[in-house]
Parts: sequence; C-alpha cells; structure tokens
Amino acid sequence: MVVEPLNDEQTCLSENYWTDREEKRDDCSGSLHEECGIFGVFGHQNANQLVYFGLHALQHRGQEGAGITTSNENGDFYHYKGNGLLAQVFKDPAKLNGLKGNRGIGHVRYSTSGSSSSVTNVQPFLFHFHDQTISLAHNGNLTNARSLRKKLEENGSVFHSDSDSEVLVHLIRTSHRPSFHERLEEALNQIRGGFNFLILTDEELIGVVDPNSFRPLAVGQLANGAYVLSSETCAFHAMGAKFVRNVHAGNYVVINKDGLTIHQYTDKTQIALESMEFIYFARPDSDIAGINVHSARKNLGRVLAKERPCKQADMVIGVPNSSLSAATGYAEESGLPYELGLIKNQYIQRTFIQPTQELREQGVKRKLSAVKGVVEGKSIVLVDDSIVRGTTSKRLIKLLKEAGAREIHLRISSPPLRFPNFYGIDLSTSSELMAANHTVDEMCQILGCDSLGFMTVEGLIEGIGLHFDAPHRGLCTDVFTGDYPAPLCDYEERLKGQLTPLQKRVLKGENVDD
Repeated sequence: MVVEPLNDEQTCLSENYWTDREEKRDDCSGSLHEECGIFGVFGHQNANQLVYFGLHALQHRGQEGAGITTSNENGDFYHYKGNGLLAQVFKDPAKLNGLKGNRGIGHVRYSTSGSSSSVTNVQPFLFHFHDQTISLAHNGNLTNARSLRKKLEENGSVFHSDSDSEVLVHLIRTSHRPSFHERLEEALNQIRGGFNFLILTDEELIGVVDPNSFRPLAVGQLANGAYVLSSETCAFHAMGAKFVRNVHAGNYVVINKDGLTIHQYTDKTQIALESMEFIYFARPDSDIAGINVHSARKNLGRVLAKERPCKQADMVIGVPNSSLSAATGYAEESGLPYELGLIKNQYIQRTFIQPTQELREQGVKRKLSAVKGVVEGKSIVLVDDSIVRGTTSKRLIKLLKEAGAREIHLRISSPPLRFPNFYGIDLSTSSELMAANHTVDEMCQILGCDSLGFMTVEGLIEGIGLHFDAPHRGLCTDVFTGDYPAPLCDYEERLKGQLTPLQKRVLKGENVDD
C-alpha cells in the first residue's frame, strides 16, 4: 500500500527542466543556502515522531519544504510532504499520526536543483514498482545528473520531478545486476558530485555517502536498540540517541532486522569535508569527524585574531547566530571584551535560506538591530563568518554606524568566497560573488567599514583541525581556491564561461589582495 497525495502538478514534468534549473541557480542564490537535512530511523514503534523530532533539529538546513515516509514489516508505506517549515507541513496532527510503521526517513529542503515552489520536488520521493517500493531522500547535488537523465530518458525512463535526486532510482531500476545491493552499487558508481542518500525499501534502511564525504552522515542508536541516521549529530540529542559512528566516504550502511552492516561501493575515495559545514551550516552542538562545531568556530576566531589583529578596538561583537562562537574566540585571543552589540529577532527566518534577493534584503532589515548603549562612540571589531554578495555586511555596518559606532573593523572567519560550489551548496554564480569580482581593499570601500580582514586558507585548515591524509588535511576549500575535488561534469563548461578576471588570476596562483 502506498499513501501519497497526488495532483496534476505532481504527475507532470516541467518542459523547461534544465532552463528552470539554471535560472533558479542564477536568480535565487545570492547568499549562502543550506543543502538539505535528512534523518532516518529503523526499529522503533514511534518512527513517525522520531523522524519529526530529528527533522526539527535539522530545520536550519532547509525551510522550503519537508516530508516523511514510513513503513512497516508488512511492506505498507505511508507518505506525506509539503511546502514550508516542518511545523507548517504537519500542523494537522492527523498527518503525522497517519504515518504508521517502525521505520522511516525524512527530509527538510532547500532546493539546490529543481523548482523551489513545486511540491513535486519536496522529498522524500516515493516510487511504487510492481516488485518493490523505494523511498529516497537526498542531500547534495549530482554534477552529471543532466547527462545521465538525458541518457535514461532516451532509453525510456519517465521522470516525475525536476530534481537530480530521482536519477539514482532510475539507475537502480535499469540495472540488470541480480541483487538490490549490486544494482545500488552499480548506480552509485555512475553518479558524480556531492551526495548523501537515505533509501527506505521494503526490508531495509540504507544510508549512502559520496566518495569525498563532502558532508557528514552519522549513525546513532536509541535505548531500545533502534538505529537512527542523521545529517548532523545534534538531532541525536533530541531523542537521547547515542552516537555510534560516521558513514565514511564511498560507503553505505544497511540497517535491517538483523542489525547494521557497512558496505563499500568504491575504493576511489578522497576525503574533502565541506568547510562551510564547520564555518556556517552545522549547528554548534553537532560534531563532524570527531570535532565539535562550536569548538572549531571558536578556534577559527582565535586564528583570525592572530592573523588579522585590531589592537585599537574597544570591543568585539559577533553577528548572530553562526558567528558568535568565532567572535568569542577572537575576543579571548585578542584580550578585548566581548559585548552583545547586535540583537537578533529569533522569529525571522535566516536570510540565507530565502529564495529571492528581495526577501533576503527584507529579512536583513527586520532580523537584526544594534544595541546603541553598547556600541555608541566605540571602535568595534565585528566578526562574521563569510561574505557572499555583501548585502548583510553592508546593512550591518550601516546599522552600527547609525547607532553611533565610531569605527567598524570587519573580520571574517573564513577566506574570501571567490568560486561557486557545485556539490550541494547553492552559492551564487561568479558574477554575484563579491570576492570573485573585487579585492579585499575594494570590498572594504564598498561595504563602508574602516578595515576588512579575512582568514587565510592555511588558517582555516589549522583552525578546524582535521588530520586526514588528503589535500588540505581533508577539508574542501573549493569556494575559496577553485580547487574542486570531484568532477564537475555538466558544470565544467559553465564554470569556465563565467570565470571573472580576478578568479583567473587566483587560479594562476596570484595573490590578488597584495
């Protein structure tokens, strides 16, 4: 049995799929966007509630849509999804209560591909075949999805969404290998890019990590023995789950009635954990590769204070909320007092997640206010985690100056964001990236601050503290250096065509900021 509401929109594929996809990336990605959040559970009678609580802890990773699929030992599947925040999608308790079973997967979405407004593209996807039912949730972006989709459609496959995630299911179903695991492995070895998948079948919960382990997928266990899978370990705290292990690059975990097993689908791996997970995306109470996110951000602040000191300042303030850890580290290392100079309205959505630039700018105006009694007449070190287009930074500097700040010295706990990302972060095109078009001195003048200092790539690697035997000690620095660890495939020519003069100089090894 499959319970899934269908409508005309859900049964039709956009005729302008790839045009819509590229326009979405061009028009709607002026700031940092989370990829997505995925959560799964196997072996608990309240699977629906546990998935809901897990997704609630991951809400920061996507606010455009949410969905849950559950199933039971009889092979019955239950499914519900919709646009908006998790609480909005499941505001009717009957929707969540109707998801029966002892296993399930869920997804919170920010669209890195596909239309953001179509419920068709909200995950998990549910596929009901004559011999099997499959539900799938995906976090990431496939760089060869366009080529694969074209080939699959030429061979008769019919797609029901304009998301790259659906490609994997069609590859599995067109494989002629004898077992499901063999078909899955064959499919995984055909896709490229950044991907974590949760797959719910009639008998198993499967979690997959790409060959670079761009973003984490953690395994936890509940008191009753049930296993949970999550994009971040912070979701385990909400239900008292104990961390068991991470799923490593090129591996997939299988959870069924017999327990948990780890399988390798490729040995062609190179660790490249996404640096923006540490800098911005992940919750401070999550651990990635054994490193606490708050601690990593605080270390970045300390390194930043050494690399970009500001001895004449009176105080340090951080931009709520993702920059507060780095700001405390900067203050401790520099010996300057840390003050609460900016207040965030917690009921305004994070501006990076807004799908249009107009909504982002409105959010910046409404979500933060300066504490005049703290900043008036003071020389301030303002610590932020990144600059994408500069919209937020420019607005904050204006806010603080209007509140009477004497000087504003902006310090960024990451290197300049100079290149797009194609592995699941919906970053701007090169033309919209401020640091892809301007030197640091030029950015300082445009933003209106008294000085501007970024962290070095070397400082970033030191501050986060990974120690893998891999380039950059296992850290992905693509958005800072243009060094892409996985093939760009369908995006290769697009990147070459959009390179700015400054980006070309960076790729030649020039220090453009001297």
